[in-house]
Amino acid sequence: MATTEPTSTSCLPWAGSALFGAAMGCVTWSLTVWARAYCDAGYDAGGRFELNFLLPLLVGAEALVGLVARALGRRLVPRAPTAVRVSLPTLLVVAATVGTAWWFFATRGTLADYPGDSGLCPATNVPPQWPDWIPV
Repeated sequence: MATTEPTSTSCLPWAGSALFGAAMGCVTWSLTVWARAYCDAGYDAGGRFELNFLLPLLVGAEALVGLVARALGRRLVPRAPTAVRVSLPTLLVVAATVGTAWWFFATRGTLADYPGDSGLCPATNVPPQWPDWIPV
């Protein structure tokens, strides 16, 4: 069975970038909800409303970040070898969406010095299961 490779005019890489960004937004939102619920910091009625309000905004923003990173990567390497033309935009999409997700989790998911009621987390409200090698 013969398969065709995506051409430079294909919309597949663009759709993949937007979908990867949207998926990263969903994962980030889930981690944020988990951290707040586990530490019981900012998980009252107002905090849950804030998180539910931010879900579509975060998913849309991450999809947009993925598309902008793809466009920037394509502008940087118009006459580069094929391997660079394919890999650089993809690496930029991954780095930009993961960086944005990391920033959101660090600022909205772990509310430092917020009074948590669970007693399971330190004052930084970073759950103990969070890996030490990923700073928050």
